[in-house]
Amino acid sequence: MKLSVLANLYGAKSLDETLKILTGLGVHTVEIGAGGYPGKAHCNPAELLSDEKKFDEFVATFKKYDVEICALAAHGNPLHPNAAIAESFDRDFRDAVLLAEKLGVDTVITFSGCPGDHDGAKLPNWVTCAWPDDYVEILNWQWNEKVIPYWKKTGAFALEHGVKHIAFEMHPGFCVYNPETLLKLREAVGEVIGANFDPSHLIWQGIDPVAAIRALKGAIYHVHAKDTKIDKYNTAVNGVLDTKHYGKELERSWVFRTVGYGNNESYWRDLVSNLRLCGYDKVLSIEHEDSVMSIDEGLCKAVAFLQDIIIVEPKPTTMSWA
Repeated sequence: MKLSVLANLYGAKSLDETLKILTGLGVHTVEIGAGGYPGKAHCNPAELLSDEKKFDEFVATFKKYDVEICALAAHGNPLHPNAAIAESFDRDFRDAVLLAEKLGVDTVITFSGCPGDHDGAKLPNWVTCAWPDDYVEILNWQWNEKVIPYWKKTGAFALEHGVKHIAFEMHPGFCVYNPETLLKLREAVGEVIGANFDPSHLIWQGIDPVAAIRALKGAIYHVHAKDTKIDKYNTAVNGVLDTKHYGKELERSWVFRTVGYGNNESYWRDLVSNLRLCGYDKVLSIEHEDSVMSIDEGLCKAVAFLQDIIIVEPKPTTMSWA
């Protein structure tokens, strides 16, 4: 297992500056934002695919710092009911796949997307309840008419270009937001679909990350290291569904935190151990979205915390004491 960082946290810095910072912390594996919500600060696939000189310079920068790209991140909503928005996210994802093929990277991370409630809708409609019956009707239409057909087509495109792993971040607001919905889409589309396992989005839903890891055995293609702190007092009053701004930390039911500031060391040791027990041994990719501390401090604390927890050496094939 390797430690990685989603590099777009330093989107205001150049790629060279970013890799210098990360390698200075001992990190030599990165996840690169390549479109969609993560942006293209360090990597514009369309540009790199059309300009061989820029592509060579891009690759040379990683070689300069001895850094490996583990995945490209192109989170978006290609099912958005606004056709122009959907097309933009779809193009970003496809360009990321083509660049991944050229780089020899087999994993692209994204969201499943969320359509509206009919073909004339203007905004996405995330269904969260089964009654009144209107909501079930919306849900069935979304999955049967939009989600499954789109990802069957796009999954085939990814496989044609050497991207064996489309790693969905299970995120509320999109049709795939928990293990059940991830596995539902995987069953309909095939094994090209898997999870970008980000526990921070599961914790506040009341999901136990270890239970989720076991349910997703064999279907985890990438892991984000990000924590969530539940505010037991605000949650006791208002529950976990919270639409207040993320900057209102004292008022929210939960906030994203640097690893170790939402849950303790034992919690994360158990999570990492269960990833290995379930066959995942790739990367833990730090995603910094902690509004309580700066990027530099949050990242440094996350790296130091995970360096003691991550399991680096290969899993033993024999038990020396047996």
